[in-house]
Amino acid sequence: MKKLLYILTVLFFAQGWAQSALDEGNALYKDGKYNEAAKKYQTILDNGNQSAEVYFNLANAYYKMDAVAPAIYNYEKALLLKPNYKDAKINLDYAQKMVIDDIQAVPQVGFSKMVYNFTGAYHYDAWAWGAVVAAFLFLLFFLGYYFAGTTVVKRIFFVGMFVALLGIVVTILSATFVKSEEAKQRPAIVFNEVVSVKSEPRDAAQDAFILHEGTKVLVKETLGNWKKIELADDSEGWVEKDAIKELK
Repeated sequence: MKKLLYILTVLFFAQGWAQSALDEGNALYKDGKYNEAAKKYQTILDNGNQSAEVYFNLANAYYKMDAVAPAIYNYEKALLLKPNYKDAKINLDYAQKMVIDDIQAVPQVGFSKMVYNFTGAYHYDAWAWGAVVAAFLFLLFFLGYYFAGTTVVKRIFFVGMFVALLGIVVTILSATFVKSEEAKQRPAIVFNEVVSVKSEPRDAAQDAFILHEGTKVLVKETLGNWKKIELADDSEGWVEKDAIKELK
């Protein structure tokens, strides 16, 4: 019991300190002291108090300083914690316009396009909540079917049960698919101003192409001091690990 009280006390004071530091950072930001505000926000994160709001505010401070890569990185971190963070999505779009590289994603075709378009319409959290709602509706329809007094009404509730059951299956499968696809990905942001992407993981290898700060890539493999990356247009190459910063 004493240990629990100690933990709760520590958490309480830690939360209070984090809120105080956040308020100080916000005050510095309003005064146009963006570098000092960024340091204050970063202190909160370094002490283990992560939140979408802190990442968002930190990203805003970097954006005001025209620090493209840190701004994009922290907007992306905010969206990882809060996928439906509308302000973060809007500001991320603005920040991405500062990126030099214009990578065009390879479009999906055929059945895979249908699957990705359908499941990708919502985050896996939204699909999970959809499954909960569908399960609740199934229960309501079942109760209606059980207590219905006429055959016609029973048939209506039976159809409702079938539709709700189908909804449960679809939403659970969609949530599982989206979750598994996101788990496979290792997104990262290019932090170096200019990066030479090599065809092989060695300094003497030929340059495959050039990337600039703020570009988002996917890490496919790590080999010593090198990371194999893939772009949205399916281009691949190797970069030194310190040139990029992974989001997860």
